[in-house]
Amino acid sequence: MCPDNRRKFIKKTVTGTAGIIIGAPLAKNVFAESPNDRINIAVVGIRSRGAEHCRQFSQIPNVRVTTICDVDERLFPKAVNEIKEFSGEKPKTVVDFREILEDESIDAVSLATPDHWHALHSIWACQAGKDVYVEKPVSYTIDEGRKMVEAARKYKRVVQVGTQSRSDHITKEAIKFLQEGKLGDIYLARGVYYGPRESIGHKPDSDIPEGVNWGLFLGPAPYRPFNENRFHYTWHWFWDTSTTDMGNNGIHIMDKARWGMNKRVHPVKVHCSGGYFVFDSDQETPNTQVVVYEYDDGTLVECEIRNLYTNLEQDMRVGNFFYGSEGWMYLKSGEFRTYFGRKNEPGPFLSAKDIKTDSSELDRKGVHAGIDPHFVNFINSVRSRKWQNLNADILEGHMSTAMCHMANISYRTGRALNFNPYSETFIDDADANNYLTRQYRYPHVLPDKI
Repeated sequence: MCPDNRRKFIKKTVTGTAGIIIGAPLAKNVFAESPNDRINIAVVGIRSRGAEHCRQFSQIPNVRVTTICDVDERLFPKAVNEIKEFSGEKPKTVVDFREILEDESIDAVSLATPDHWHALHSIWACQAGKDVYVEKPVSYTIDEGRKMVEAARKYKRVVQVGTQSRSDHITKEAIKFLQEGKLGDIYLARGVYYGPRESIGHKPDSDIPEGVNWGLFLGPAPYRPFNENRFHYTWHWFWDTSTTDMGNNGIHIMDKARWGMNKRVHPVKVHCSGGYFVFDSDQETPNTQVVVYEYDDGTLVECEIRNLYTNLEQDMRVGNFFYGSEGWMYLKSGEFRTYFGRKNEPGPFLSAKDIKTDSSELDRKGVHAGIDPHFVNFINSVRSRKWQNLNADILEGHMSTAMCHMANISYRTGRALNFNPYSETFIDDADANNYLTRQYRYPHVLPDKI
């Protein structure tokens, strides 16, 4: 985007208002030391996951978190001090993301904002000539996800999705095992996420706290009076801002299920049941979901989300099972195991405990051995300008996120749905198709054309 067009874009938009980390070898170009090769990052959303973004990028040589952005100004002092400890430099603080778009010194943005902001922030950044690291789920709607892919390709941007298992050595070895046919023909993949949560209770609307820019937090969502339950983290449990725990955590297991089955198309059928059980609170979204997907070849994916007290599957709360004609596999963080035949005879397995990592190269360059290779993969791809080298390109993120949206739409309509994987619409179901997009609050509007 030329400078004049960029300024016009900025003027127009400003009008108005998790997986095992193994010290995998780093590609050589991540250690670029020329000042001309330094990559300046702006981290947007600095609480919790965003704070981890700051820590990770600050550890990569010749990468600097030069700007942090958040709608809650009360978070700035702690974040600034932490970044200074890691990098020795004090970052700039901004409240409105659109200021970042004007700053030509910023090469990339790292987004740890709520779900309902991911698409607009990503698309605007691509249009402003910046690369993007965006947390999962990539979008709030299926339509948003497709437009994010279009923006990345049109503006030739590198857009990585925060499905970090795509860079995890154990997971990659498990997927390789499956795709090489060593478990036979895979006919079913299951994913489970058992994350017990307590009630958020009832809280009254209140005055907006000093330092909180509430209108910017809501952004494209409908305006609501300030309520603590709709703000930090518990925004996950309201339909205006949330994709439910299916989008929040189910995305990881859906991504691995689709990856393991080598599915590069959408399912054609989905049925999701569930509800909000046990507690009486302000929460709108379900705390229990059971989903079944069917692909055009008849193979199946199942997913269970439970936020209440429950047993474990095998010995895990979060993970995947794959069932093939020869046996089955279970895959969790840091480990996979296989079993064969009617007698469940143990087959090949791999555990992080059995892997010895040589971190001498990391130590020599002053990088902590616990650095997440997913962030490194993003930086390497930014340097090479080859989005094809990303472990979790935006298209992969869109395909997996769409599965979460499909489940939620089935849940909200209360019925099984048929999906056209090519038009990305539900077949003969206007009610379901209404959920493919949303009503945006001006001026935070998804563009019709990218």
